[in-house]
Amino acid sequence: MVPPSTLPGYEFTHHYADLGGMRMHYLDEGRGETVVMLHGNPNWSYYYRNLVVALRDRYRCLVPDHIGCGMSDKPDERRYEFSLAQRVADLEHWLDKLQAVRDLTLIVHDWGGMIGMAYATKYPDRIKRLVVLNTGAFHLPATKPVPWQLKLARSPFGALLVRGFGTFSRGAVQSCVTRRPMPRDVGRAYCAPYDSWANRLAVHRFVQDIPLKPGDRGYDLVTQVGNNLEKLKHLPMLIGWGDKDFVFDEHFLREWQSRFPTAELHRYPDCGHYILEDAGDELIPLIRKFLDGHPL
Repeated sequence: MVPPSTLPGYEFTHHYADLGGMRMHYLDEGRGETVVMLHGNPNWSYYYRNLVVALRDRYRCLVPDHIGCGMSDKPDERRYEFSLAQRVADLEHWLDKLQAVRDLTLIVHDWGGMIGMAYATKYPDRIKRLVVLNTGAFHLPATKPVPWQLKLARSPFGALLVRGFGTFSRGAVQSCVTRRPMPRDVGRAYCAPYDSWANRLAVHRFVQDIPLKPGDRGYDLVTQVGNNLEKLKHLPMLIGWGDKDFVFDEHFLREWQSRFPTAELHRYPDCGHYILEDAGDELIPLIRKFLDGHPL
């Protein structure tokens, strides 16, 4: 991977935690109430760089790279189980190590929503605020078809496309922003950790691990989390949503709204999946205002 200092907007101190012999990279910026930001796929902590800068004067911002992603170790499957349950265990282990286990704000995007909400529903007394950005924490809504892009990545040709040619990572920097094209140097930064067949393993396994039917690995855990979201219903929640997301679209948004009808909602009709890239100038101040407006 290219040196992090050369990536635009990513000038932070880098930290590492040992998780069962794996090094998890994370950012730990600022002091104050703890805000945990969880990324998805094919993504990494770089996604939250501008939000960290906006919050670190008052909040402690903790932003991990999931194992196999970003600047964390990229083990093979002999050393690591690329599963939702393992991701949740990693999050719990990491937060325990940092003694960050009370008065947490979770900011979640994509797979970060499923991982974060699994943790939150297990420890609802530890969570004080929620910020939801184009994600899910329940099964695919019945009205939502599986996008063809995900079907293709899960097909017999998936490994060649995702790991061989890097089409999932490269495609994301083009299709997941819709308001304006992503700057070329920013797009390169998103793809930088995923520069080889070996280093794209986690990207592929995340896609393959989406549980779509009973019997799929993780299906029962997703069911459990979806059933337990009501434990979080009393918490302040902000939803920031890009309407042009081809995966987490209005079907998912309606599900969030039905479960959290009092959530503060900000929709962006012309924005896509990478909502912090498309609408960061508008949304980041709203997130800051939301946090400031709900003191612990």
